[in-house]
Amino acid sequence: MSMKIAQREEILKVLSLKDAIPLMRDALVAQSRGECETPMPMHLYPRDRDAEVHLKASYRAGGEFFAVKIAGGYPRNAGTGLPTFNGLILLNSARTGDPVALLCDGAELTHARTAAVSAMVAQELMRKDSTIGILGSGQQARWQARAHAEVLPLREIWIWGRTPGQVASCCGEISAFLPGVEVRVAVSPADVARHSKLIITVTGAREPILSFEDIAPGTLISAVGSDSPGKQELHPQILNRAALLLVDSLAQCEKLGELQHAPSARGRAIEIGKFCEFHPAFDANGIVVADFTGLGVEDLFIAEDCYQRLEA
Repeated sequence: MSMKIAQREEILKVLSLKDAIPLMRDALVAQSRGECETPMPMHLYPRDRDAEVHLKASYRAGGEFFAVKIAGGYPRNAGTGLPTFNGLILLNSARTGDPVALLCDGAELTHARTAAVSAMVAQELMRKDSTIGILGSGQQARWQARAHAEVLPLREIWIWGRTPGQVASCCGEISAFLPGVEVRVAVSPADVARHSKLIITVTGAREPILSFEDIAPGTLISAVGSDSPGKQELHPQILNRAALLLVDSLAQCEKLGELQHAPSARGRAIEIGKFCEFHPAFDANGIVVADFTGLGVEDLFIAEDCYQRLEA
């Protein structure tokens, strides 16, 4: 069997962020039902390069393929013309083990599925926000803006980041692909929370950048940045006092996500896949936290979809 090799440009031509949103719902529902074998991620830290690499995998019972994903950040590439994120996904035949497709996506599929999952949660919660806030100004901030524009009547986005030049670049790019949306710069994370009741955190922080006192009642916080040991964007009190605490995977979040810093909240956490199926009642006037660590099953589903589009 010959293996298909697809490069980033070819993959971006067939990638549909709009279609990825319901696809991620399917992935998390399948995971919560126990249909998928998704081991804990492996992390590699080439510290002399300041790099962080994540390795994830998954297989769905009865599926044609299993996927292995490698994606990482390489901050030293900034300003060199080389990408600061890179990666690939390998699809193998689940029957024979033969490699079927090598998707050299440069981590674009990871960016897309990450943003699609958080937008899916906003949609599942029936949010109608016209204003959102994003903490962080990297590539994922751009993807989050695009994904939420697919499910919300967006009119305004507030952006905060630590580096003014990066924030300006991020705002400019978002304005270019969402011309009907006003993009504003916030002076602090708390300033973002003052202007928005839907906040997406996409930083590499290792201490809280939002406290409970910052958050207005009825706010949804999608915490995306904490995906490995030691990372933290939210004060634990936010999780402990949330009216609804959603996690993409309980096993992953208590080790890698915001939940690692709020272990007493574990018993109240609900996996997103289960919430999508059963929609348990919660206080809509309270705070909702969605803790995302990124699952291999998401990589499997988006890689399968990409491969099918490429073959078509």
